[in-house]
Amino acid sequence: MNIKRMYAIMQQEYYITKRSLEVIIDLFFFSSITIVVFGYVSKFLAGSNNPEAAYFLIIGLALWEIVRVGQYSVTVEVLWNVWSRNLSNIYVSPITSMEYLSSLMITALLKSIIVLTLIGIIIKIIFGFDLLAIGIANLFLHFINLTIFSWSMGIFILGLIYRFGTRIQALSWGLIYIFQPLSAAFFPLSVLPEPLQVVARIVPTSYVFESARRNLTNNRIELDQFFIALILNIIYFAGSAIFFYFMFKKSRSTGQFARNEG
Repeated sequence: MNIKRMYAIMQQEYYITKRSLEVIIDLFFFSSITIVVFGYVSKFLAGSNNPEAAYFLIIGLALWEIVRVGQYSVTVEVLWNVWSRNLSNIYVSPITSMEYLSSLMITALLKSIIVLTLIGIIIKIIFGFDLLAIGIANLFLHFINLTIFSWSMGIFILGLIYRFGTRIQALSWGLIYIFQPLSAAFFPLSVLPEPLQVVARIVPTSYVFESARRNLTNNRIELDQFFIALILNIIYFAGSAIFFYFMFKKSRSTGQFARNEG
């Protein structure tokens, strides 16, 4: 692992983000607007017979942005290199795939921190709700699991894009939302039909959101839930890395990797 090469990739991601209105809108503006819109929905629910439901929604929205931003950052930053026909230049350089992916994951992590901080401030100022109400340690542990999951999904989608080209690039924006209901991000897991509950229990994010909702009334650190999610995340991440390796290898052997920039 060469730190200088990784830093160069991270600098590239910084300049792409800084100079791209599309990326700024997708990462920061979209997150802010989503929080504001659904924040008012939460405020309305807070005045209903079940005010706790409002906080379920707002904490779910805030934490879900960690998943969305992390996955988006990993995949779309690569697509910018594909669209600009620069991806092959990166792989001609001495940088390895591991260094390249690690750089993308680090920049995704930094963007997630910035976005979470931004929406945390918005929620606090406009709606009077403090994300730290669930406990700083809990927020940190939830962030770890959600970030690893976002990396796994980003790497998995990259494998598909490398193998099948930009005709499936829409997965960079849409695939992650399949996991939103299975994560029970905005409602208790018990609301789902029993068959879907079984599926949700093998999705690491479901343990994070269930735990986060309980943290609204009890700041106790649920290490059992954290480690269940972490073990599942390790499995997901390892599976995504292996999948990416084989898709990348197949892409190069079939010539799809070169055609991606055609």
